[in-house]
Amino acid sequence: MFINIVQFPKIKEGKDAEFRRWFTDSNRAYASHPGFISRTLLQPRKEGSNYVALVEHESHETFMAMHTSDTQAELRERAQTLFDGNPQPAFYDVVIDGDPSDKK
Repeated sequence: MFINIVQFPKIKEGKDAEFRRWFTDSNRAYASHPGFISRTLLQPRKEGSNYVALVEHESHETFMAMHTSDTQAELRERAQTLFDGNPQPAFYDVVIDGDPSDKK
């Protein structure tokens, strides 16, 4: 499994509800891409911190196919009016799965 953790920049004043709608809409759009597993928005507990997204894909290859798609380009353009800056991604490969039902 491949994980992308996205640190979103500060959301522009008054745009939080629109950002959350965009995130929900973009999840629906990304769900149709092969290899997509899930995408979760995390809200910080600490005041003044930024949202983070956890994206799970079957592989780096399926993630990159989605990430370089027309869908991604359209959604990125739509989101630019919501942020002060650009999202910062970090990429990870799962080496140990924490699922307790996975008895290998």
